[in-house]
Amino acid sequence: MTKFIIKKILILLFSLFMVASLTFALMQMIPGDPFSQEKAIPKEILDAMYRHYGLDQPWYVQYWNYLKGFATGDLGPSFKYQGRTVTEIIREGFPVSMILGLEALTLSIFFGIGLGCIASLKHLRWQDHATMVVAVLGISVPSFILATFLQYLFGMKLDLLPVARWGSFDHSILPAFALAALPMAFIARLTRSNMVEIMQQDYIQTAKSKGLNSFQIVIRHALRNALLPIVTYLGPLTTAILTGSFAVEKIFGIPGLGQWFVMSITNRDYTVIMGITVFYSAILMVSIFFVDILYCVIDPRIQLIDKKVRQ
Repeated sequence: MTKFIIKKILILLFSLFMVASLTFALMQMIPGDPFSQEKAIPKEILDAMYRHYGLDQPWYVQYWNYLKGFATGDLGPSFKYQGRTVTEIIREGFPVSMILGLEALTLSIFFGIGLGCIASLKHLRWQDHATMVVAVLGISVPSFILATFLQYLFGMKLDLLPVARWGSFDHSILPAFALAALPMAFIARLTRSNMVEIMQQDYIQTAKSKGLNSFQIVIRHALRNALLPIVTYLGPLTTAILTGSFAVEKIFGIPGLGQWFVMSITNRDYTVIMGITVFYSAILMVSIFFVDILYCVIDPRIQLIDKKVRQ
């Protein structure tokens, strides 16, 4: 287990290095710079701004300084927001996005697994068909369309929940459901297909012959095996919910990290774009790392397979 964890950590660090390098290269290849739109500023002032931010230096010097800052946790200053650093922007915006993302993640896992189990136990009945219709709608409707519909229905027509802004738990309900719809539908379909297959296995039939009810069979025998593909999906799901919150945060006026990212692209604020991109990449890789560990805990055979592949 220790060698497996060390190997995954080394892969994680190398992947982060590659993401940071590719992000820097893409920013260098994009035409223009953060100050190219400042037409009214005299050339002398622009030159002074380039020197201040180190943009007048060769690309390899900028790259080396960027990697040093990345290694020490210093992602540099924002080009467009004076007196603000990228680290401060992430520290300010990410907790809001994290709270919203955790709510959406909880909703998607809880309702997704629940609906999938109901559909599998009522296979080819009306409950199964109704659940799959909900799942198809969740996958088909984009989050920003669903967010607008929820605002109109529950905020404007029924006046049950706030339409926008951020301040209390009520403000997070609608955006959390808008974010959770797609992963919840995907988890429901994945759970259903796995459970239908597992419920036909011999050991499930043996459990039924012993007189166990459906709830006991699902909890004790079927659900654990059905969860393995879902656990694999949790790593990308966590980051997908966070990055998918960009549009939803904008629609609901939530001061999360997604709003900063959208504004940084509009303003060509290179350091903020690179910092948030690497930060979200780190979240994705750390999530996948913990999913791999959890996968091995649930099914220890994964380590044995990994050893055989290396041999």
